[in-house]
Order: sequence, then C-alpha cells, then structure tokens
Amino acid sequence: MRDGSFARLWKGMVINMINIGVLGYGTVGSGVVEVLGTNQESINKKAGNEINIKYVLDLRDFPGDPIQEKIVHDYDVILNDPDVQIIVEVMGGVEPAYTFVKKALLEGKSVCTSNKELVAKHGAELLEIAKSKHINFLFEASVGGGIPIIRPLNQSLTADEIEEITGILNGTTNYILSKMSKEGLAFDEVLKDAQDKGYAERNPEADVEGYDACRKIAILSSLAFGMQVDYEDVYTEGITKITDVDMKYAKALNASIKLFGTSKKLNDEVYAMVAPMMISEEHPLSGVNDVFNGIFIRGNVLGDVMFYGSGAGKLPTASAVVADVVDAAKHLGTNIMTIWSSKKLELSDIKKAKQKFFVRLSGDKNSNIAKVNELFGTVTDVEEVVAGEYAFITEDITEGEFAKKQEALTNMLNRIRVGF
Repeated sequence: MRDGSFARLWKGMVINMINIGVLGYGTVGSGVVEVLGTNQESINKKAGNEINIKYVLDLRDFPGDPIQEKIVHDYDVILNDPDVQIIVEVMGGVEPAYTFVKKALLEGKSVCTSNKELVAKHGAELLEIAKSKHINFLFEASVGGGIPIIRPLNQSLTADEIEEITGILNGTTNYILSKMSKEGLAFDEVLKDAQDKGYAERNPEADVEGYDACRKIAILSSLAFGMQVDYEDVYTEGITKITDVDMKYAKALNASIKLFGTSKKLNDEVYAMVAPMMISEEHPLSGVNDVFNGIFIRGNVLGDVMFYGSGAGKLPTASAVVADVVDAAKHLGTNIMTIWSSKKLELSDIKKAKQKFFVRLSGDKNSNIAKVNELFGTVTDVEEVVAGEYAFITEDITEGEFAKKQEALTNMLNRIRVGF
C-alpha cells in the first residue's frame, strides 16, 4: 500500500494522531516541544493529522515542568511502543544517538534529527535503511539551523549539476570575526564575550578550530555530489590565528574575513576545505554577520543562489526539526528519495587547489621585497597598516606551491587565503 491513502495509514491502520518520541530535552529538544505547542493548530493542518508528543527521553527529571508526565528514562519504552511512528533525535554526539536511530529505523519508525556528527558519519547508511523500510531519515536541522538547505539540495536544485557550495556555516565563529572587525578587538577577548553570552561553549574547540563547519560542509558535499564525503578528508583550519591586526588590513582593502566551508567541482575533481577567507564587499556572503549563517550555491544551469538566516539557536533549529516531522508525517510508508551513496568520494589533493594569499611579514618593504619577488614574482602591495610590517597579496598559486615558498619566509606573521 504505497498510494495516497498512506497519508492516513500506517502499518495498515487508519490513524488520526501521529505519536512521536523526542530523544533529549536539552536546548533543541525543549525547543521542539515549544514549537509544537506554540504552532500546534497550523502544524497539525499541514501534517494532515494531529502530532502528539507521547514520550520524551532524558536521564533527568523535570519537576514542575508539564513535560515531566511524558519523561521516560528507558529508550526501549519508546522503541517498543507500536503507536510511536516518528522519533526526533536531538541528543547530539555519535553515541548513543547512532544506536538509538538505527534501532528505530529498523523497527520501521521514521527519524528526524539535528545531529550533524551523526549525519556526517553515518548518513548514507541510515538513509539506506530508511529506504529499505519505506520510511524516512530526515536531517534538515543538521546544517544551517533554521535555514532550509538540505531540502532544496535534495529537491529544488535537482535539475542542476552543483559546481560550488560555499558557506558561513558556524554562528559562533562568525560572531567572533564580526565583532573583531567592528570593534577592533583581539580574538581571546571576543571569545570570552561569546562564551559569556552563550554563543560559544566553555570548550569552544569544535567551533573555533573549524570542526563543526567541517562536518557541515561534508554533509552538503555528500548531498550535492551523491557520494560519501568523509569529514576526516576535508582540510580544516580554524580562526584562532586571526588577529585584530589582520582585521585592520582587511578594512584597508575594503574586505572582511569569514570562516568558509567550501566544496568545488573542477574538471570532475572535487576540492573541499574549511578555512578563513578574506573576501571583498561585493561577495554575496560579505554581509552575513554576527551569529547568522549564509550558504552560496552555484549550479551549472541556475547560476548563483543564496540561503541566509539564523544558523543556530533553540527555536530556529527546532523549527527545522519540526518541519521534518511534518514531512515525515505526510509521507508515512513512503520514502523521500535522497541521493547519497555509501560509496566514498575521493577528494582531490588540496595542494592542487589555486588561489591568492594575503601575507604579512615583519620588517618593512625594503627589507623584504627582494625575497618576496624572488619567491612569488609579481605581488600586490597592501597599504601599510602597522609600522614595521610589509603586507602583500600573491597572484594565483597552488596550495602546495605556497606551502613550499612559505618555508623560506621565516619572518611571516600570518597568511590568509583571498577570494577576490
């Protein structure tokens, strides 16, 4: 039975209510409960049935919270309840999320998740299980928070061959870089401010070292190119070496510095990277500031398209999760096809990728120019911002060539890739 009647049939039963189990009652989990409560009437209308939270799994109790009556501490209670058709996984991390999600899918329950670690590592496998069971594994909220990007890649842009995906994919690092630029502050000072405001974790490594953005660009690349892109293969560089002085040079160039996750297809080769990039004011992502995310996609037919919005936070992320719940409810018994093969996509060696570099050296121009010309040939001088420094921008050069030449620059203070 895979016709339109499945909108109200599940495992052969006529249903008027769709029961869900929520795994985790943290920031996103409580947001899912809030969104479903706030917009209950319109959500039910769009789903075609009433969405009912039957269980919430958490290790803790929440006395005084109305959710307490739905709290369970044993996952098997949810797994073994035949009335639960959809699982919402918002715990984060790979385990026990992977084990719980896989069991749910094998039991014939659709799963909606915001878990980027889970999707990046096991997405292809879980999609295959969902397909075999005629159910769905949906993960819109795993990239871009409340920005719709997974569904457009999987549905709206299917007529195009994707040539490039470039995004500001982490709100924490974008907030830090934006504030450094606006207020001329040092990295450590702005990081503390971000932690005080709750934008950055006490241990901010996953954000500031680029690991979060790396998992997200791996997910987007896997969807864009239809094969498994392992995040471990993506060259990743964070923002910890960006200084307030770098920001002064960027301003002198009418540019800004952003942490980009980029995936490009050139001559049947795919390059992927996460790294800070200096971009001009004309770049479509230059105006994406503070905790916002922006994702730029180039297709061979459509051309350029941009997605922009809140990239993190309780309610934006929960909104994307609930949208997936509605989609799953509308497709009970019917799999929404997603092209993401478990076959590994071998990324091209990043050393072959070409771009310009902004370089800062200690010492003035006169003491550096001979060495710079010897190594790089023609370069573009950058206006002197700090006395006793010389800054320039190279011509296009491969990552590998630059790395070799960089070894001879023993007085190099910093280098940043340039996107103009």
